[in-house]
Amino acid sequence: MKRSTAISKLAALGLIAALPLAANAAEGVSYNYVQGGYIATDADGGDADGWAIAGSGAIAPNFHVFGNYSNQETDFAGIDIDQWALGVGYNHEINRNVDLLTRVAYEKFDAGNNFDYDGWSVEAGARGAFSPYFEGYALAGYEDYEDSDGDFYGRVGANAKFNQNWSINGDVKFADGDTEWFVGPRYTF
Repeated sequence: MKRSTAISKLAALGLIAALPLAANAAEGVSYNYVQGGYIATDADGGDADGWAIAGSGAIAPNFHVFGNYSNQETDFAGIDIDQWALGVGYNHEINRNVDLLTRVAYEKFDAGNNFDYDGWSVEAGARGAFSPYFEGYALAGYEDYEDSDGDFYGRVGANAKFNQNWSINGDVKFADGDTEWFVGPRYTF
């Protein structure tokens, strides 16, 4: 599939999810949180691990801004890799417990020594509260950095909630031979 055709199809999916602009976030699903924890990447070219922080804040009933930062060190040559993203998301309630979700972001990848790239990503999927103590999400996305071919990916994750504010978040991202996973505490406000 040509890259421009794939981008067009993903953009159309995001627009379909964003058409109705009148709903609020599903009950039990909050877009106001901060989290931090352990991140690891199992890649074809080698593995890396480190730490990550992320957050999101609702700016209207259906819109939120989000950002994340991670620092990982490769197990081959000890190279430090910094990655960050800033974006905006749209959430549309499809029932009391489930939202459709669309997000776009500016991304940055920096591994030093002139390996410094700007990029962007778009993702769409669903997020829902299955019980007062468990929430999950599944997203399909596309990311592209300058001087490289873009790549489709899938992400799944869950929050195991201890109470209204504290939970443990787990997230796994699968992309063309690479797997990135995160686990850490989340504070929802």
